[in-house]
Amino acid sequence: MRLQQLRYVIAIAESGSINAVAHSMFVSQSSLSVSVKELEQEMGITIFNRSSRGISLTSDGVEFLSYARQVVEQADLLSDRYQRGRTRTHQRLSVSSQHYAFAVNAFIRFVSEHDNGNPEEFTLRETRTADVIEDVRSFKSDLGILYLGTSNERPLRRRLEECSLRFVPLFKARPHVFVHEGHPLASKKSVRTQDLANWPRYTFEQGPDSSLYFSEEPLSSLPNSRQIIVSDRATMTGLLRDYDGFLVSTGVRSDEMFAGIVSIPLETDEVMNVGYVVHSQRKLSELAQDYIEQLEDLISQFGDSTVLVPSRSTTRHSSKAKTSETDEA
Repeated sequence: MRLQQLRYVIAIAESGSINAVAHSMFVSQSSLSVSVKELEQEMGITIFNRSSRGISLTSDGVEFLSYARQVVEQADLLSDRYQRGRTRTHQRLSVSSQHYAFAVNAFIRFVSEHDNGNPEEFTLRETRTADVIEDVRSFKSDLGILYLGTSNERPLRRRLEECSLRFVPLFKARPHVFVHEGHPLASKKSVRTQDLANWPRYTFEQGPDSSLYFSEEPLSSLPNSRQIIVSDRATMTGLLRDYDGFLVSTGVRSDEMFAGIVSIPLETDEVMNVGYVVHSQRKLSELAQDYIEQLEDLISQFGDSTVLVPSRSTTRHSSKAKTSETDEA
């Protein structure tokens, strides 16, 4: 077993494509396949399922990848410690998230603070709930950001447990309704669920695995005149500004939503528990912990206690986030 073989396995698991890894690592596809096959034979396991639809980790492969990452990370730490100014090892961070602006802003801050000339690869994917879970389960991402709510917590926690993932809360929030400034609901101090019945509802697309508990928005059964489904935040923001529909979310507005869009509390007992998921078999890297620190710093700046209640965090930087003993936002 060689370190390079372990690096190949990690890269293939992250990209889901032998061809893409061969291209990015400047090695022939046949050589890469042979190297992985030799490693599988040496270990006595099958690491990847190979089919016409692509390549994916087996259950043995998921466990093997966990150990492979630890070995490579420790080797990289040794290399960094003793190279004394020579070329440093390649560092990676990958994050998958539901569509949250604070996750993007924290990523931008993280990237700007790690512009130190070392070989690095940072990835942020805003994607579907099921993909967030799968990315972390398969070690494609270091962590994933999503929410648990009153209606979806039990099935989602069961799904996370099946995938050996643990959920770490960041903050809790009451659902809010987003509409444009000229919307008939915009002048209300709060909105009742029945007030929404005559308006289109916006939601983020969840793909073939769509179900009520995979929805990014709470209260999926709210009355509405019709549903409009999109896949990206830019389209969502455009709809909110120019059309008389509504979005239900945390009440935290992104920078682009401060112009022409208002957030109104929704009268409901629902609470959104927003946090991140990590694999129970994987130790968070220094980079991942740095990104979490950026998340916590941003959350501590939200400020409006009527909107948010920061949760107790178990990360090493938890002292920077505000905490509360109550479950109410």
